[in-house]
Amino acid sequence: MALPNLALIAFFTYRPLLVNMYYSTLDWTLGAMDATVVGFGNYVEFFTSPDAPAVLGATGIFTVATVGGSMVLGLLVAVSLNQKVPGRTLARSAVFAPYVLSGVGVGMVWLFIFDPVYGALSWVLRSVGMASPQWINDPKLSLVMVIIVYVWKNLGYCAVVYLAGLQSLPQDVMEAAALDGAGPLRRFFLVSFPLLSPTTFFLLITSLLSSLQAFDIIKIMTPTGNGTGTLIFEAYLQAFGAYNRAGYSAAISVVLFVLLLIMTGLQLRFVERKVHYA
Repeated sequence: MALPNLALIAFFTYRPLLVNMYYSTLDWTLGAMDATVVGFGNYVEFFTSPDAPAVLGATGIFTVATVGGSMVLGLLVAVSLNQKVPGRTLARSAVFAPYVLSGVGVGMVWLFIFDPVYGALSWVLRSVGMASPQWINDPKLSLVMVIIVYVWKNLGYCAVVYLAGLQSLPQDVMEAAALDGAGPLRRFFLVSFPLLSPTTFFLLITSLLSSLQAFDIIKIMTPTGNGTGTLIFEAYLQAFGAYNRAGYSAAISVVLFVLLLIMTGLQLRFVERKVHYA
């Protein structure tokens, strides 16, 4: 019964992965009829390239900031939405709504907001006598800009998952902690948050994988990768930008795949030890 699905997964997932690894050993221009085998030459070129530190640095900063920001803000929002207040159902829907929106649409709307000349944010800043930062033209601010937008879009996912975890906590434990004199803060940090460790572990893995593969918002808001050249966006630029270097792009994609594999393995090996499932 599982064989058809396994065959589809093998053909559409693992076969392209293996083919991409083979392409990474070629000096191949996209669309060319022939290619030259260079072995690990593309990998050596990438790691010795002067652009490699910037690409790896942008990837690390973007991943840490978006994963940490989404999870921390998502947890705070989930705690707020877990309270019995009027309109909480509407608030939960509003918080989760950005997550299901198209990344292209989100990027275009926020690009208008951050535009230093015609943007809504620049108009607000000018109305109080302040100059608008050059969000799009400054490489450092461009990275901050896409981080803010990505966190805004994805914190609703973390909030909903954390909310489900909060609602599944054993109430007898919470009531016992309250009877023992633990205040709201102590109950949260010493009881609720440790019991949420399976939820935190799940979100850490899924958010990390999602952030390392983030593309649509970066592509829309910074088409040339001005300070936002993460690994996956650099692979896109090398293959479909001005270079058309399909083999070199495939090598960058393999580097990203190995990085994802290592990060997931480290989490399963070390982080899961601190997870309390019971």
